[in-house]
Amino acid sequence: MVIKDIEVKTVLSKSNLPVSDYAVNPYVGCLHACKYCYASFMKRFTNHPEPWGTFLDVKHWPEIKNPAKYKGKELFLSSVTDPYQPHEAKYKRTRAILEQMQGSGAKISISTKSDLILRDLDLIKTFPDARVSWSINTLDEDFRRQMDKGVSIERRLEAMRQFYEAGVQTTCFISPIFPGITDVEAIIERAKGFCNLVWLENLNLRGDYRPVILDWIHQCHPELDAMYHAIYSKRDRSYWTELDSKLREYTAREGMLYVRDDDSKRSPFGQLPVVANYFYHEEVKKSAKAK
Repeated sequence: MVIKDIEVKTVLSKSNLPVSDYAVNPYVGCLHACKYCYASFMKRFTNHPEPWGTFLDVKHWPEIKNPAKYKGKELFLSSVTDPYQPHEAKYKRTRAILEQMQGSGAKISISTKSDLILRDLDLIKTFPDARVSWSINTLDEDFRRQMDKGVSIERRLEAMRQFYEAGVQTTCFISPIFPGITDVEAIIERAKGFCNLVWLENLNLRGDYRPVILDWIHQCHPELDAMYHAIYSKRDRSYWTELDSKLREYTAREGMLYVRDDDSKRSPFGQLPVVANYFYHEEVKKSAKAK
C-alpha cells in the first residue's frame, strides 16, 4: 500500500456530470479496491505504477477564500474516489472540505460505500438539500467480500437508516448490477423503509477490469458465461430489457414510482422511494448534453 501527500491548487473541479456542478475528490485512488471500479482509468493520468486499489494520494489544497460564490451550486463527493474510504478517519480531507464550505449555501451530494460518514452527520445536515447515497449491489457478504474491501452491507444499510431518520435525503445505489447475481428486488425490499430514491445502474465492462470480471465469472459462475458473452461481447440488451419490465411490474405492485434516467423526482420522507433506472448510459449522456 502506497500513501503519499500531494499539494493541489484546488479540490473543486467543474463537472460534466448531469447531477452536479462541481466534482470534489479529496483523494487520488481508493483503497476499497473494487474489482469493477470504473475510476481505475485515472491511472492513465496519475502515472501510478501500482495496481488500482493499492495506492492513495492525500490531497492538500489552499483554504477556499470565497465559499459563498458556490451558493446554489451542487458539489458531488466524489466522482473518482470514495470520500469516506478507511484513511479518511486519519486524514480528514473530506471533513476539511465540508468545514470550508459550511454556510456557503452550496448543495452537496455524497456517494460512498462506508459508514464512516456517520462521523460527519451533524455537519452534513447543515447543508441545504444534502443527499447521500450508498452503493449496494448485493445482500450476500461472500460476494461483497470478493468484489470490494468496503464495510459490510449491514453497516451501509444502518448508516443509511441513521441519515434518513436525521432528515437527510438518502439513496440506495444498486450498482453495478451483476446479471444473474444481483437480486435487485431483494435489495429494494431491504432498503425501502429508509431511502428516498433507488438508483439502478448496470454493470459496464470497460478498460482494464473487463477481463478481471469476466475471468471471475468464468471461475466462480461458469453457468453465466454464455449470458455474459451475449451481453458484453454481442451487446445483447435483452437481459436489461427484461429486468426493466420486471422492475416496472414490481414497483407498480408496491406503489413506487418508476422512472427512466430521471434524478429530479424524489420521494417525500415517509413514503416509498422513487426507483430510477440508469441502465442505458449512452442515452443518459445524450440526455444530459441536450439539457
